[in-house]
Amino acid sequence: MSVGVTRGVALRGIAGHLVDIECHVGRGLPAFDISGLPDTALRQAPQRVRAACLSADVSLNSRQLTFNLSPASIPKHGTGFDLGIAVAALAACGELPVGAVRGIAHLAELGLDGRLRHVAGVLPAVLAAQRSGCAHVVVAPEDVVEARLVDGVRVSTATSLHGLVKAYRGAPRGLLPEAPETSSSTPAPADERRVDLADVSGQHEARAALMLAAAGGHHLLLNGPPGSGKTMLAERLVTILPPLTREQALETLAVRSLVGSMPSRGIDLVPPFVAPHHSASVAALVGGGSGAVLPGAVSQAHHGVLFLDEAAEFGGAVLQALRQPLESGQVVVARAREQVAYPARVQLVLAANPCPCGEGHGKGLLCRCRPTERRAYAARLSGPLLDRVDIQVQVPKVSLADLHEAPSDSSADVAERVVSARASQRRRWEMQGWQLNSQVPGPVLRRTPWRLPSATTAALDRALDLGQVTLRGYDRVLRLAWTSADLNGRGTPSATDVGLALMYRTQGAVAA
Repeated sequence: MSVGVTRGVALRGIAGHLVDIECHVGRGLPAFDISGLPDTALRQAPQRVRAACLSADVSLNSRQLTFNLSPASIPKHGTGFDLGIAVAALAACGELPVGAVRGIAHLAELGLDGRLRHVAGVLPAVLAAQRSGCAHVVVAPEDVVEARLVDGVRVSTATSLHGLVKAYRGAPRGLLPEAPETSSSTPAPADERRVDLADVSGQHEARAALMLAAAGGHHLLLNGPPGSGKTMLAERLVTILPPLTREQALETLAVRSLVGSMPSRGIDLVPPFVAPHHSASVAALVGGGSGAVLPGAVSQAHHGVLFLDEAAEFGGAVLQALRQPLESGQVVVARAREQVAYPARVQLVLAANPCPCGEGHGKGLLCRCRPTERRAYAARLSGPLLDRVDIQVQVPKVSLADLHEAPSDSSADVAERVVSARASQRRRWEMQGWQLNSQVPGPVLRRTPWRLPSATTAALDRALDLGQVTLRGYDRVLRLAWTSADLNGRGTPSATDVGLALMYRTQGAVAA
């Protein structure tokens, strides 16, 4: 009797746990048992592993094999344990050196012909392995570029189980060779953006609101008739946001890895832009699903922009599900046996028409909607959701004069101002652990030394007394006022900054 041990990774969201894959070869009738809370896909591993081993000229059919995935209390999902199970079995049977495979994490699915195949979530799995002290992984050839994004980890690969067995047997001191360089893991160039803010004609107020949102990380509502440029403005928000840091890019790519939408090469430093269709379900927007819990659109937009076009057409339950992630910056999906957390620090951009026909604002004579229809349409964007949106702005139709104006500032010009404003915020708040004004808790801004003079906040105080803003809205106006001051190079907000923030707070609400 003998035991072979190697390693795999069990993912829970983008967090992972290093798992010991133990195989015991015993006496008795042939068997292939797996314990350790495997899911359906993992329970089907015996068929794939037996066929792959036969293709590698090694038979496991006459052995009594018992596998334990330790710690056994953590649920295990997916086919990424196939390779680790096969290697542990071959080590236990004496086909591979036991010491060589013990400290290596094997992350790949096995085909019936023994080929190593891609699995989702390689990047977060390798990150988890590195944080747990595992410095060597074996992945499928198509996952090498993704695994190489993690610094300090040796990456090996093979096209098939047969090739991996030969590599183990021929490696000096059992150390597998590193995978050959196939593509660069350096950051992809950030100048590949195909859109520019200069493309937008007119809309000076909306452009200013967009810059304010980018500078402080504030949520934004664009309300106006069809064809006024709401979608164009939203799509250009990422062009004025600062590039992601490497750490932020890896967090974003870890989420994308789970849903199979990794870039073809390199680390993408451009903030993600995710725009789900208005027919999306709650699970599609915030995460969920049967079996493995997958991240939704709000997590895929982590460190970027979540754009909900035609926001009033989304289901009420879908929009309400956004309230908690917008406050906490993460999504927690609860299941009977586990809770899965995904990051969700996003900038929300909503675009809505003023009424069902779209002509409700400005030229009211063109509106064909009954008052009851307009009130029902306005109610689709609930007060609690709009209370979390700092900037609400009207986007009127573009006039002929707007078309003949000289081009406005480009994305590069606006981005410079945004970077400068964010640098001011970082210097102010970094000792407290915040980066942006939108992340600062309201009580901090209402206490010394950040409390503004009563003369500066007089209009805001009056709005709170009259019930025109909630306490959450009061705090968000203060945050927006600090961002306005940062954009204009002022050390503290003036009454003008507070008044501007208060105006943006309420003017874009869908008309009843």
